[in-house]
Amino acid sequence: MDFKSKALFASVVLGWSMAALAADPIKIGVAGPFTAGSAPMGVSMRDGVRLAVSEINAKGGLLGRPIQLVERDDEAKNERGVQIAQELVSKERVVATVGYANTGVALAAQRFYQDGKIPMFINVATGSVVTKKFEGQPENYTFRNSANDTIQSAMIAQEAVGRRGFKKPAILADSTNYGQLGRADLEKVLESKGVKPVAVEKYNIGDVDMTAQLLRAKQAGADVVLTYGIGPELAQIANGMQKLGWKVPIVGSWTLSMANFVDNAGKNGEGTRMPQTFIQEPSTPKRKAFIDAYVKAYNPPGGRMPSAVSAAQGYDSVYLLAAAIRQANSTEGPKILAALENLNTPVEGVVTTYNKPFSKTDHEAINFENTQFGEVRGGRVVLAK
Repeated sequence: MDFKSKALFASVVLGWSMAALAADPIKIGVAGPFTAGSAPMGVSMRDGVRLAVSEINAKGGLLGRPIQLVERDDEAKNERGVQIAQELVSKERVVATVGYANTGVALAAQRFYQDGKIPMFINVATGSVVTKKFEGQPENYTFRNSANDTIQSAMIAQEAVGRRGFKKPAILADSTNYGQLGRADLEKVLESKGVKPVAVEKYNIGDVDMTAQLLRAKQAGADVVLTYGIGPELAQIANGMQKLGWKVPIVGSWTLSMANFVDNAGKNGEGTRMPQTFIQEPSTPKRKAFIDAYVKAYNPPGGRMPSAVSAAQGYDSVYLLAAAIRQANSTEGPKILAALENLNTPVEGVVTTYNKPFSKTDHEAINFENTQFGEVRGGRVVLAK
């Protein structure tokens, strides 16, 4: 083979190699609770993420490459979240991870993304401290597009005390990081309004009887019950109140919209209110298309998403991340981070249209303007009137 032939052969081989490299998938991690009590929000989030990725891949992917999801079930366990973060960063070498439905799991896992310079996109967990853990460092790789507890606690207090005029709230919060951090935020807001809870009660994941806590709240004269918790235990509160013949309103964090509250509480959950970034109503063409696509793809019972908020936020998180990767024209973590902090083009989501949602000092995409109150009516969550 002469020199020209060898050169031609080498160039062809190099071309093939470059083409193959260009077609390599972009790996994005998806971490969340796909089993146990937190599963409604984890599975809904994952399915929203899958839907967005399928749409992007159908249009050619990102940077000419398909997106490949690397999914892991963290089981809502902190130690499992740590294992998954290490695996996704070191072994799978994802360019980013979306998910994390539980505040405690997010807090346990996030240092591995920070150290690896890999964006961690939280699309469900709401603990206010999560995005602030590394804010004093030159780079902060944690971003979020869910309504944090600072927003939710303020809305809960305003609804219960400011708008509806209740004077003697009782707080029931679970023992998780989410429940206790949210409870602390709520107490601070109430204090700023000159209101002190007449009872502050804790319960554990898996508890099936809230009689003792509810009885203390009732005997203290509570005129409204404020909740901060996850999972089906929330239904035990509503059902326990019915057993005691105690009829006061329930206002709580967004998790009261989950199917395992609505279904297990039944008529005892009617009228319950909670902050929501997304309600399964086709109020815009974009939302209708998303709802129709979700129902067609996953066929949820009764056509109702187990956790509409989680599904919508999961869906939007992928489009926000995709916009940053396109703008950066790179899958390198520091370049994606810089793009996220200064997105040049609005991103139309189903929660909202995101216009420069992040900055160097603010990694929270959701604010009071795109959060509203939902209410349980007829076994569904609808927009509160």
